Amino acid sequence: MPSPTALDSIRVQLEEERASLQHQLEDLGAGDKGMTFDENFADSGQVAAEQGENRMLVASLSDQLSDVERALAKLASGEYGKCETCGNDITEPRLEAMPAARHCIDHA
Repeated sequence: MPSPTALDSIRVQLEEERASLQHQLEDLGAGDKGMTFDENFADSGQVAAEQGENRMLVASLSDQLSDVERALAKLASGEYGKCETCGNDITEPRLEAMPAARHCIDHA
C-alpha cells in the first residue's frame, strides 16, 4: 500500500487526468449534444470514416475516464491499491506509473 504522501500525490494526478479526459470528451462533442458532422460534405466516405474514428476515440477516452473515476472511488473508500484479480497489493511504482491500475503486474 502506498504511503499517505504517495496517495495524496496519486489523488492529485488522478483528478488532473479526470479533468483532462472530460475536457477532451467535451472538445470532441461527446457531451449531451452529441458529435456533429457536415452531412452535406461531398465525400460521404470521408465523413463516415471520420465519424468512426471519433466514435472510437470517444469510447477509448470514456473507458479511461471510467478507470480514473473507479480509482478515485477506491481511494475514497480505502480500497485503492489492491489487485482486482488476486487481492494482493499493487506495487507503489506501478501505481505511480499507472494510477488507475486495477491489477498487479502478474495479472495485468
